[in-house]
Amino acid sequence: MNVTSPKILAQAVKNARKQRKLTQRETAESMGTKQATVSEFENHPEGTRLGTLFKMLAALALKLQIVSRRG
Repeated sequence: MNVTSPKILAQAVKNARKQRKLTQRETAESMGTKQATVSEFENHPEGTRLGTLFKMLAALALKLQIVSRRG
């Protein structure tokens, strides 16, 4: 998936969570945080701290890969 904005990133993470049949609460428990944190990221990702993002990626067994736009 080509992620070009916080909203697209949040949607990709949300889709991955749902594919794994996990609730926001279950994801939050894996992260050691509250369900509201997961909800806030999925609905308003612009203010999410990087640490929170990486905890969520780890909880969902996802990784972030950086690729150059220059061929």
